[in-house]
Amino acid sequence: MFSLYHPALNDCRRLFLRNYEVLINIGVHEFEKKGEQRILVNVDLFIPLAMSTPEHDQLDEVVDYDFIRSTIAKRMAQGHIHLQETLCDDVIKAMLAHPKVRAVRVSTEKPDVYPDCDSVGVEVFRIKEAI
Repeated sequence: MFSLYHPALNDCRRLFLRNYEVLINIGVHEFEKKGEQRILVNVDLFIPLAMSTPEHDQLDEVVDYDFIRSTIAKRMAQGHIHLQETLCDDVIKAMLAHPKVRAVRVSTEKPDVYPDCDSVGVEVFRIKEAI
């Protein structure tokens, strides 16, 4: 379970996507450039309660989970990525572009790299700059 405390998030709701499995071309080694690898993507969006508390039980009153998945899919469609760091940064930037999102945590994991561990990965957390 992910846990984070930051004063800017006290009034936020957390939406999340867990272990979204995608096959992508990622890696710097020649053998990685020849095929797809399995990546697990995790995303936490922090959205102010004032912007995500539905009054009429309608989807347009909140951030739709499809936004998270479609944003990741758009990035994957752009082609080969060398580093997980780049992938995380690109996803974070796209998520923070949503007007209701105050902060984002993204992690990626390669579960098939080493036989003696569950995965290797990267995690990034960012809070939107005050406008």
